[in-house]
Formats: sequence, C-alpha cells, structure tokens
Amino acid sequence: PEVTEKLEEVVMIWIKQIRRVLVESEQMRREADDIGPSAELEHWKARMSSFNSLLDEIKSSRVKKIISILQAARSKTLKQWKELDGNITIAANEAKDNVRYLYTLDKFFGPLAKASPVTMMEHVPSLMNTVCMIYCTSPYYNTSECMTSLLLKITNQMINTCKMYLCEG
Repeated sequence: PEVTEKLEEVVMIWIKQIRRVLVESEQMRREADDIGPSAELEHWKARMSSFNSLLDEIKSSRVKKIISILQAARSKTLKQWKELDGNITIAANEAKDNVRYLYTLDKFFGPLAKASPVTMMEHVPSLMNTVCMIYCTSPYYNTSECMTSLLLKITNQMINTCKMYLCEG
C-alpha cells in the first residue's frame, strides 16, 4: 500500500504536468499582425515535437512499469491517466497531420515572399487550390479558425511582398 501510494503521488504529478501542457497548447497564440504563413508551419512543427517527446516519455519503460504496478494494485488514478494518455495521442496526431498538410504549402512560401506582385499572382491559383485541398481533406485543419488564421497569414505575406516591391522600386 505504501509503494502504491507513493507511485500514485508520482502519477498525479505527471497528470498535473500533462494537463498544463494540454491547456497551454489550446490557448490563443499571440502573433505579430504581419506574420506570414511559414510561421504556421513552424508553430505546428514545434507542437508536434513537443507532443512527440511527451509521448516518448509516456511510452518509456520507467512509466510503463509504474503504470503496470498501479494496474495490479487497481489504482483509481489510472482512469485519469488513461484519459490524458488518449488526449496526448490525439494532440500529437493533430500536430503531425497539420504539419503534413502545411508542408504541401511550403513550396509557395518562397515565391510568395520573394516574387514581384506580378509573378506572385501566378502562384495564387495553385496556392488556393492547395489550401482548398487541405480544407477538404484534413481531419483536423479544416476548421474556420485554422483556415482564417492561414489565409490571414498568406494575405499578410502578399501585402509584405508588395510593400517591399514598392519600396525597392
């Protein structure tokens, strides 16, 4: 019973830490008003890295041993643990999926940032088709919040490119 109690305390600390990570990941991002679309990809890559390392930790032999001991002891903390484990897996899958879809836009980020307004416009139809494909096929990124954020960043990049073109000319 003493060992079980100590292990439950450890798991409760982990649960609090994991909940904090999940809550922080769901909070609104503060971004500059003129940020471009490559920042969206970078955000999801960082989030994917964070959740993947958390998943690696959860799957480590040390954690598995503690969880199996608590399973044998029929600990009540396991219900919360399993729920959080599932939430972390969902968050990791979302981040991985979003990175995969946003990488399809990566080829447009260079031309969007470095082209003249005329050559930039040549890329817009393909870019919008790709955004549409992401909206239609992504299980996670097809929300109005995600699409609005992405389209805003694309627009910001186009405006910045036009500003730079005007200032250089």
